[in-house]
Amino acid sequence: MAFASVSKEGVGVKVSEGEGNLPKVVLSSPHGSEAEIYLFGGCVTSWKLPNGKDLLFVRPDAVFNKKKPISGGIPHCFPQFGPGAIQQHGFARNVDWSVVDSEIVEGSPVVTLMLKDGPYSRAMWDFGFQALYKVVLDEKSISTELKITNTDNKPFSFTTALHTYFSASVTGASVRGLKGCKTLNKDPDPTNPIEGKEERDVVTFPGFVDCVYLDAPAELQLDNGLGDLITLKSENWSDTVLWNPHLQMEACYKDFVCVENAKIGKVELEPGQIWTAKQHISVG
Repeated sequence: MAFASVSKEGVGVKVSEGEGNLPKVVLSSPHGSEAEIYLFGGCVTSWKLPNGKDLLFVRPDAVFNKKKPISGGIPHCFPQFGPGAIQQHGFARNVDWSVVDSEIVEGSPVVTLMLKDGPYSRAMWDFGFQALYKVVLDEKSISTELKITNTDNKPFSFTTALHTYFSASVTGASVRGLKGCKTLNKDPDPTNPIEGKEERDVVTFPGFVDCVYLDAPAELQLDNGLGDLITLKSENWSDTVLWNPHLQMEACYKDFVCVENAKIGKVELEPGQIWTAKQHISVG
């Protein structure tokens, strides 16, 4: 792996061995916060505050053997969100990304991962592309920037999401900021969502939840029910998805909620064009 770690007195970016001997990137901030990103799937699996509390959740049934995507943290859905012409949520979450850059900017560790088309991706989605994923860690925040470039000589379209799992007490968790949004409720039939409008100031997770919020605000608040108020800011992620599997995952559904930044409508990219979306997750 061609990669030079950057660190100074325990602060910075380094590659180490994770679960299942898979390589992971560890970001350490001077304030004591830490994040872990597995190169398999380009998946952020941990975001710990200086007090050691992890705000992300990895499911107990997650496997780290490359046989399936890592179930938890911040998995990528690309070039397809949900079911469709290719495999569920696309292929970006179950292939190896590579480290292309690491730096320390104003004391914050930064890493950039890259994914390009190859035989595996082209077998199901025959386009040339490059995805760059930059992750920045600060004392009380983690930020991501996803940049998709069409490197082909023909146009393509895609949908995408960051399927973030937050540690939570599901009975106490709630999301503010979605009132007035148009909704696509995938319960009870995910293939035939029911259109509606969110009337609640505070959206909770009383049972099975799988709902898309179209043209969601650029800022939302998640109360994780564990004493943390988390602010989610986004740029060019036009939609939000809330998900909790309830009794479909009886072992762990009480311990997390998914609040996902998504692009549900197709993004059309001409050759050479770039699409960029950012998110900033912080805790008060």
